[in-house]
Amino acid sequence: MLFRTDAAIEHLALRMIDTSLPKSEWTHEGHFAAALWLCRHREDLTAPDEIRRLIMRYNDATGTANTDTSGYHHSITLASMRAVADLLRRLEPGTPLCDALGRLMASDLGNRDWLLKYWRRETLFGAQARKTWVEPDRAKLPF
Repeated sequence: MLFRTDAAIEHLALRMIDTSLPKSEWTHEGHFAAALWLCRHREDLTAPDEIRRLIMRYNDATGTANTDTSGYHHSITLASMRAVADLLRRLEPGTPLCDALGRLMASDLGNRDWLLKYWRRETLFGAQARKTWVEPDRAKLPF
């Protein structure tokens, strides 16, 4: 695990917000670290339209095109934010974010393909799911 302290998670999230985070640090774990921090400290940025704007702006700043095949993915983002919010609700109040991230990465969500349990690959990676929320077509999300 890369993020052993809440300060490290905050540092990543703030650099993503101000678009100074190097693209190489925007990993699977980095996405979840930022999501945890946003859900706990900047809930105003977690609404669907806000998180879309935030991530698209970050992608633009790092040279990642937001198209039908790359960049921002709405269904993945919203499913991930729902998973993070669910985890935070189930934790004891005051649980450090680094501990929450450790639990998350040790769970099924730590696998980059976790969403394929809920969506067929062609559905999840289609242009429609990238642009808008598309309901899972394999199994209902548990959160």
